[in-house]
Amino acid sequence: MKEEFAGLTDIFTILRQRGESICVAESLTGGGLAEALTSLPGSSEVFKGSITAYQSQIKSSLLKVPAELISEFGVVSEEVAAAMAGGAKELMDSTWSISTTGVAGPGPSDGVAAGTVWVAIDGPISQTLQLELSGTREIVRNATIAGAIAAFARILKTL
Repeated sequence: MKEEFAGLTDIFTILRQRGESICVAESLTGGGLAEALTSLPGSSEVFKGSITAYQSQIKSSLLKVPAELISEFGVVSEEVAAAMAGGAKELMDSTWSISTTGVAGPGPSDGVAAGTVWVAIDGPISQTLQLELSGTREIVRNATIAGAIAAFARILKTL
């Protein structure tokens, strides 16, 4: 397990103890968050599944993100990240959901700078956070995964 994903053990211990579950909806991380969350033995006890919704059409059709929301705010926005998390949580009947959307780079996309990322967590407590990252695509994607895991672990520990 990579050092930056060390919060995973805490996440799974807490979720197991509480009988809760997690699912994810990813865009820029392309399945990397799901990969990290399933890296521990026994993760199937709490991990329900994931959707990698890279294109807007998939965000709308599978995650029920309204097309109007995407048109108004853009795919890289707090609003779309929150809608993605909510859609996945409902679809998979999960206690918690995490979503990621952003621009991995190397250049901007639709006027949004590379490294601009939104992470949303939906559950008994909901939170969104914006990350402004720099580096290669791999660095941005890995930092997003690490940030999402760390934020979720912090939330779980406060309950």
